[in-house]
Amino acid sequence: MGLGSKRRNNHSQMPEVNLVPMMDVILTILTFFIIISMSLSGESSSVDLTLPSTKTGVSKSAQKAPDPLIVNVDSKSVIYVGTKKLDNNQLAPEIKVYLSQHPTNGAVVLKADNKLPYSRIIEVLGQMRAVGGEKVSLAVNKE
Repeated sequence: MGLGSKRRNNHSQMPEVNLVPMMDVILTILTFFIIISMSLSGESSSVDLTLPSTKTGVSKSAQKAPDPLIVNVDSKSVIYVGTKKLDNNQLAPEIKVYLSQHPTNGAVVLKADNKLPYSRIIEVLGQMRAVGGEKVSLAVNKE
């Protein structure tokens, strides 16, 4: 019985795995990749490019863009284009004339008084959008 019990004790013990050498190898590989990635990210580009500056792009587009057509609606629901007073029937032809003169980069802006009922603003904006489509926008006050 003494001999058999010794064998059981030897087989029942789990072998120990030494993790220190494995951790050393993993940290060495990780350090290698970190150093390589830091040295590669310092390179800007292998292609020689001349990028446009903002000064040239802004000045060209600013010269080509016409002044937007501004439609004002006061608190009494009176429509003005510039200083010219219009009624509902005269607004659409005025927008059509402006957009025919500036077909590619014209814009129509609605400036409505904040005391004006919301339904009236939507009504005027709807009339303008029927004529000008996506070139019509509503102006808001930045605060």
